[in-house]
Amino acid sequence: MEGRVFGLETPLKTALQHLLDIPDGEAGNTGGEKQGPTRAYVRDARAMAATPADVKELPGAYAFVVDMPGLGSGDIKVQVEDERVLVISGERRREEKEDAKYLRMERRMGKLMRKFVLPENADMEKISAVCRDGVLTVSVEKLPPPEPKKPKTIQVQVA
Repeated sequence: MEGRVFGLETPLKTALQHLLDIPDGEAGNTGGEKQGPTRAYVRDARAMAATPADVKELPGAYAFVVDMPGLGSGDIKVQVEDERVLVISGERRREEKEDAKYLRMERRMGKLMRKFVLPENADMEKISAVCRDGVLTVSVEKLPPPEPKKPKTIQVQVA
């Protein structure tokens, strides 16, 4: 009997994919079925929703402040995608110790990610990032404002 009869196909299929770690494209699509979002998309969406950030506009720059607890500078990636999308990501992994048994696990583990579309006046060549005490600050300098155009004077000739 098919899982569709009981309405279990999608959750059961997803659970089995996760347990077996089958990549999204190899799960055996049966043709005309509409597929939901990929696991990578869902994972990224959850990571973005769970990663708080502050964005500040300063006189000469934009500052993006993101809490990245427990991550070192080698675990954090700051990238610019599609020319104007700032991507801040990292992953915090659980410490595995043979002789320790967790009684409670409340700290968040897994992927941290945020994406920001940078404004037109952001200088893509002047981006810096500093991580201090688990707080990442990414600074994006602003381009200088364009000089106002002077009106063009046209000489009027008398005929």
